[in-house]
Amino acid sequence: MSLFGKPIPLSYPAIARVDAYWDALRAGRAMPDRAEVDPRGLDTALEFAFLMEHVAPGIGRVRISGTHLRDLLGMEVRGMPLTAFFLPESRARIQSALEAVVTTPQIADITLSGERGIGRPALAARLYMAPLANRAGTGAPRVLACLESHGEIGRAPRRFAVEQVEMRRIVETAGARPEDRPDAAPRSRGDAPQGGFAEEAAGFTPAERRPHLRLVPSDGSEADDP
Repeated sequence: MSLFGKPIPLSYPAIARVDAYWDALRAGRAMPDRAEVDPRGLDTALEFAFLMEHVAPGIGRVRISGTHLRDLLGMEVRGMPLTAFFLPESRARIQSALEAVVTTPQIADITLSGERGIGRPALAARLYMAPLANRAGTGAPRVLACLESHGEIGRAPRRFAVEQVEMRRIVETAGARPEDRPDAAPRSRGDAPQGGFAEEAAGFTPAERRPHLRLVPSDGSEADDP
């Protein structure tokens, strides 16, 4: 697997998985749609992956995440800003990278190092961010991301410094069509994603069907209502 034209280190298999999934899902388009993301496609990377919404320039908020982010901060991260995972001196670089991902669009691959201290050993990590289209036209833009660290987490919260930022401009293949994506075959109604990153569209829920009334004659026998 490769990212930015170079091999992804085997020490970051979750990022390699998310990158390969995103690239295959877009099938030559600039980016896949947020509704196309199925958590089952992320497989073993699911605990490291998360979905963000871009709520303001440079500001991303965690919408749905795997368990690894919770372990890093030692708390529930839903609704928290992406900058909560970074030291103050690194937040401007993260905000700049996120803004480029959403607006250019580009893909970001960011090398990180964990803040060290008592109970906080060395912790190497990488952050991957890729844009998602919003063809429904509702809500804030979304970003598919993956934060993978290796080493003992130690005492939470663990926050990171940015070591290196690499950006890749996305190239769309001429003539790419949504139906060309690998999982374009229509799903049956019973094959919808079970939780995870695919956001469910509002649908019609039929009223509950009540059972037929039954008449009970005075002799105690039962008869069906016509």
